[in-house]
Amino acid sequence: MALEAEYAAFEEKVKRTVYLDNLSPHVTELVVRKAISQFGTVKNIHFIPNYLESRNNIPLCALVEMENPRQANAIVLDISQKPFMIGGMPRPVRAREAKPEMFEDRPPKPGRNIEFRWVEPEDPDFEVVNNLKLLAKDHAIEVDIALDLQLKDEKKLAQRQQGALKANHEKYEIINGVITDGTAKRLANRYHIRVADDW
Repeated sequence: MALEAEYAAFEEKVKRTVYLDNLSPHVTELVVRKAISQFGTVKNIHFIPNYLESRNNIPLCALVEMENPRQANAIVLDISQKPFMIGGMPRPVRAREAKPEMFEDRPPKPGRNIEFRWVEPEDPDFEVVNNLKLLAKDHAIEVDIALDLQLKDEKKLAQRQQGALKANHEKYEIINGVITDGTAKRLANRYHIRVADDW
């Protein structure tokens, strides 16, 4: 009975937890907590380590436990409808419902018995296991290629955004200069245009 109660409590925890993906590698727990707290009370944040990649610029993933499932659903709904940035652009965060398999500390499911054993080459299951191992390696390579493409796209987007910010800043400086040195007022008087008094 205790196992059933423990697993039921775990299932409730899963319902109120959100899986966040594509987080900037520079974000901290405090940054995520502040960004997500607009949806409700954040109870716990757990960053999921990536054991396959050694690069330090890969996107992070996190499990964010909220106070109730309603808050968790609001996060998934809101972030799926519009870009949501945490820790700066150009990396929009993705959100989805958490699954039990995502938790390292999940308790054993009642009534489920899993057997682990070493498979020798003469074992009838050896071919199946070997194929699964090769499939996992192929998947890891595909993930690596997709990640490289994503990081290149993000770098290009960041450069474009930086250029746009610089151009907007230069425009602001020109407009501010024209207002500050009185050119705007002289032009307004010359062409009989009314301007605000604080110009």
